[in-house]
Amino acid sequence: MKNRIGVVRLLSMGFVAGVFITLSTALLAEAPKQPLPMQELRAFAEIFGRIKENYVEPVEDKVLLEHAIRGMLAGLDPHSSYLNEEEFSELQEGTSGEFGGLGIEVGQEDGFIKVISPIDDTPAQRAGVKAGDLIVRLDEKPVKGMSLEEAVNLMRGKPGSEVVLTIAREGLEKPLRITIVRDVIKVASVKGRFLEEGFAYIRLSHFQSRTTEDMLKKISQLKGESKAGIKGLILDLRNNPGGILNGAVAISDAFLTDGIVVYTQGRTEDSRLDFNAAPDDVLEGAPIVVLVNGGSASASEIVAGALQDHKRAIIMGSQTFGKGSVQTIIPVTKTAAVKLTTARYFTPSGRSIQGEGIKPDIELSDAQLTRKEVDEATRIKESDLAGHLENGNGKQEKTDKTQDNKPASEVAKKSAIEDDYQLNEALNLLKGLSIFNSWG
Repeated sequence: MKNRIGVVRLLSMGFVAGVFITLSTALLAEAPKQPLPMQELRAFAEIFGRIKENYVEPVEDKVLLEHAIRGMLAGLDPHSSYLNEEEFSELQEGTSGEFGGLGIEVGQEDGFIKVISPIDDTPAQRAGVKAGDLIVRLDEKPVKGMSLEEAVNLMRGKPGSEVVLTIAREGLEKPLRITIVRDVIKVASVKGRFLEEGFAYIRLSHFQSRTTEDMLKKISQLKGESKAGIKGLILDLRNNPGGILNGAVAISDAFLTDGIVVYTQGRTEDSRLDFNAAPDDVLEGAPIVVLVNGGSASASEIVAGALQDHKRAIIMGSQTFGKGSVQTIIPVTKTAAVKLTTARYFTPSGRSIQGEGIKPDIELSDAQLTRKEVDEATRIKESDLAGHLENGNGKQEKTDKTQDNKPASEVAKKSAIEDDYQLNEALNLLKGLSIFNSWG
């Protein structure tokens, strides 16, 4: 499979729901020069001087100017920000799949820190943090008025140390206090197995530098485990906050044979980038169901949007997060840069993801299944009636439909599927699609 992403030199993941970035100085070089607003700059200089003279404590010029830059960028949108040397280094950590912290992707909402999604198999997920939670305190420090970077720095710390999150959760009258032990976060972005013979399940928790390679290996492994091959696939992107753009394009490309996967468009001419699929499909046309929810953001939305627009997959679940903007890292000194929103993502049909997200083809609530026990002793079938006719197919041995003789692993796997309502519905749909396709 060809990777047709030659234009972008470096892409990495930021603090907010799979921020996509490119290193570029061309944006500034080619941007049209605008006259400086002299009156506003004079006002700025006047305020700068007043602070220097009258503030209760002395403040260094460098500190004041950095605060001014941070405030200017923070006022634009939740994803534009100033990056000093340490912050830029931290921004790049997420692409390797190993970094320190709690294991949550966060954004900002109404001055509070909002959980976009907890990452699979991390301290935050194990402690019960959920997508949509609002963090109102970190330890005993209110987060109201904090920048996103400040809050992230407070959540990070030495592995083994504790942090207490005070969380406001929809439907609960009182805030929750959740104690989490920090750890080194090692994210296995791809998991997979067969739900039933021929029907595969792939879970993508993040889009990292190796995600596509790992997914292709998993699919190849599953093909080798089943005599029937893969008759259908469930791609689970629920609570996947995004990651590397290359990964999102390559994952989509794995199932598409041609056409645009996604494109970007901003104010400048060079902001238009088209990402196209190469002519191969690892599933050779087998049906796909993609599961999404409100914690599916950025790269997840690119994949869902591309497969939906090309009619390659049915999207199930709830509306996605709606993070569809491009952040460009623009170096301003040898040690500092700005992360600036420079474009929007569009699906192949021209839909903007920003603020809208991807609407599923089939909407499902996040419900919980409960098993209804049936008293077999009271159920009467035709074969139980005295003198019933034989079916004419010869003598049939009754099959034992209980799970007594099944391996424990098979029973546990079936139970896990039934406990997940959305996954269960996706499997039923996938089996129906497979039957329909087999009719030719």
